[in-house]
Amino acid sequence: MKSIQGYLGDGYEVLSSVGHIRDLADRRDIPAELKKTSVGKYSIDIENEFAPYYVESERGKKTVAELKRALRGADELLLATDEDREGEAIAWHLLEALKPKVPVKRMVFHEITQDAIRAAVDNTRELDLDLVDAQETRRILDRLYGWDVSPVLWMKVQQGTSAGRVQSAAIRLVVDRERERMAFVSASYWDVEAQASKTSDSFGVKLSRLAGAQIARGSDFDDTGSLKKAVVVLDEAQAAELATQVTAAGEASVSSLESKPGTRRPYAPFTTSTLQQEAGRKLSMSAKHAMSVAQRLYEKGFITYMRTDSQSLSAQAIGAAREQAVQLYGKDAVPLQPRLYKSKSKNAQEAHEAIRPSGEHFRTPSSISGQLDRDEQRLYDLIWKRTVASQMSDAKYETTTVTLEVKAGDRIAEFTASGTVYTFKGFLEAYEEGSDEKRGDADKADDQLLPQLAVGDTLRLHDVEAKGHATNPKPRYTEASLVKALEERGIGRPSTFASIIDTIIARTYVSKRGQALVPSWLAFSVVRLLEEHFPDLIDYDFTAAMEDDLDAIARGEQRRVEWLTEFYFGSEGHVGLRNVVENLGEIDARELNSRPITDTATLRIGRYGPYLEVVDPEAPEAKPRIVNIPEDLAPDELTPAKAQELVDAPVAGDRVLGTHPESGKLIVVKDGRYGPYVQELEPEEPGTVDEATGEVLEAAPEPPKKRAAKGTKAAAAKKDAAPKPRTASLFKSMTVDTVDLETAVKLLSLPREVGVDPESGEMITAQNGRYGPYLKKGTDSRTLDSEQQLLDIELPAALEIYAQPKYGARRASSALAEFEADPVSGKPIRIRDGRFGAYVTDGETNVTIPRGQMPADITYEIAVQMLADKRAKGPAPKRATTRKPAARKTPAKKSS
Repeated sequence: MKSIQGYLGDGYEVLSSVGHIRDLADRRDIPAELKKTSVGKYSIDIENEFAPYYVESERGKKTVAELKRALRGADELLLATDEDREGEAIAWHLLEALKPKVPVKRMVFHEITQDAIRAAVDNTRELDLDLVDAQETRRILDRLYGWDVSPVLWMKVQQGTSAGRVQSAAIRLVVDRERERMAFVSASYWDVEAQASKTSDSFGVKLSRLAGAQIARGSDFDDTGSLKKAVVVLDEAQAAELATQVTAAGEASVSSLESKPGTRRPYAPFTTSTLQQEAGRKLSMSAKHAMSVAQRLYEKGFITYMRTDSQSLSAQAIGAAREQAVQLYGKDAVPLQPRLYKSKSKNAQEAHEAIRPSGEHFRTPSSISGQLDRDEQRLYDLIWKRTVASQMSDAKYETTTVTLEVKAGDRIAEFTASGTVYTFKGFLEAYEEGSDEKRGDADKADDQLLPQLAVGDTLRLHDVEAKGHATNPKPRYTEASLVKALEERGIGRPSTFASIIDTIIARTYVSKRGQALVPSWLAFSVVRLLEEHFPDLIDYDFTAAMEDDLDAIARGEQRRVEWLTEFYFGSEGHVGLRNVVENLGEIDARELNSRPITDTATLRIGRYGPYLEVVDPEAPEAKPRIVNIPEDLAPDELTPAKAQELVDAPVAGDRVLGTHPESGKLIVVKDGRYGPYVQELEPEEPGTVDEATGEVLEAAPEPPKKRAAKGTKAAAAKKDAAPKPRTASLFKSMTVDTVDLETAVKLLSLPREVGVDPESGEMITAQNGRYGPYLKKGTDSRTLDSEQQLLDIELPAALEIYAQPKYGARRASSALAEFEADPVSGKPIRIRDGRFGAYVTDGETNVTIPRGQMPADITYEIAVQMLADKRAKGPAPKRATTRKPAARKTPAKKSS
């Protein structure tokens, strides 16, 4: 903003609108007379042309007030938001809120440079209402989709789950890939490799044909492990025998040499999608992080606008790229004619340029290194290289393939090797694009430098080795390859990919294993429900068609109201979302969240994650056994064999750490369903201990005693008298195998008294809560940065934390959202921000909003159901406390 002000001079005042100032209203902002209508549910008047009900946000009100004050002395208003749907909609909302009485013009620019800003002022245009309609349609569509479908997921899968137009399709892509991996059947095959030498230099060769028949490669097998064509499949014994025969022969002759020239063209400049992909491949940046860094580069004036799907460059940019290529790599580095690129997508916004360094003369990465942080420098370097390379000459190369023949027993074995030599590197001097992992990469011959050879030459073969291989399933998606898949299928807009991927990771549908995206079992349940009951909404082609329709609205070829009416109410060729939701029928939640793994083991997805429910075949009516599934076990790794291994694994015994120095009780470490913990036991409970392993062995059975009948006073008294052992969860940094006695004693001492506040006289304690470690002083609590601080923090550090303003200046008494009265309690429902996060309350019943679910996603209907579910469970059982019985007093003797 300061840069733009400087370029325009004193005659202008530049103010920021800070994004959207208005959005669809929350329920609390809907007038009472509208709350029982569709406006009350969606903030959209479904029956009246899907008219949205907008309200200004708190920040928006302040922005509008500031802008209105500035307008009083202005003679013209220039709206300079981004030139895309969102930017156009922001400009329209500003116009609606400000209602200016001075002339209004729309200015757009693609880079923050003096020339670009001055040109934008001189070439203004009118507001594009078709773009506004497209953005508004997308916003309404997403609200209808999410708010009608998400509650079904809440009820039948798990609270906190949600559905979204692009989000759900992205999750399905990841789940579908995992399904392919689960169904995959690996095939094994063998070949023979060797080193060939003409003089002292050697090169690698690989068996390709035997007796004229082609040797099997991984690409010759399908996903069921069957061959797709007739080839020779060697087993280990055959390959070993052949290797022995080739070693015995010792020599091979060159039977053929084939050389082919080739040309490689440079890649187009970056679009939003390709920038995200390359930043992931080369810089290991997530899509979200890459876009954040690109935003900073744009705002600082170093690159052009980073949300674009155009591959084209302006004449100015083409000239700058060619000029720099010649300066750095010579006059042959560029072709005679400039290169022109055009996006293949019919929906590409060609009004934008591709992402490139800003200005009419590009700044080299080294010249601006002092003005950028490390990530900005790395990303700018990538953009600069790609842009310059896009205008450079083709690379030229020659690939030579040599075939060697050797007599192996009574058969002729043919070995091949390939080598590529670049005769002119061209654009490769500046840039080489990265690539995603592909199937069959292991079968590709390494490119190598071959010596001068001629047909008939005799070469020595040595280091002959039989090698076994197995086919692999398709690789999992990475962020880069998922972005590519979404773009290729036309799902979503490139500018939204980063936030979509961030959302599905944050909501635990997907986790990252290295760079790979692994779906959770929860994602399988979500996708299954959508496929069975909302097939259109998760269909790839239907989702892409919706994106095409939004683009048609942006081009003025489709009308907003007609399209929304067909989507929601249906038409002759489309059922309509409303009809689907109202006619779902019965959904068996238990069956939906189950998957048979073996005849006796079924995967269940419960509140605390997935587990195996195992039925005893000899006692099928007995209560099934529960077996935990390791958190790091991917769905494709839960094979029947692995499931049986988990079922058959012995239950680990408790490990004795030692005796508590104060209580004299034994301390053991256990691994429970909800994580590892330490426990203090009565001395007689553990039984004997294996001195070698520290494992607690089963105690000898006690002699039979008379037992109190269940439900009698004697039984109740016995139950009350049993002391409850002290327990403490291990920190995330601790493991069952490594925790020691000293640490266990410290854990059992929590909550720990840190010290007394000298001002208030109140004791400060360090405690570990459901949502992490914190300090507590009276009713005032403060979050700690790590669990280790629970054991280490001293009074001075605690006082320093309390001296700081409370994070976020939370107002626990203010409601984040407010709805009408609950039908049961008759009291208004509110969403509040509490010590442990946001929660739903009607003043009588409180329900914490699950992690991963945003307060903004809670509708009145969802809130009512949450409260009803909590009431149905009843109050939480009170923790039993063991009190020392009061000493009995001897009654005084009556005086005679």
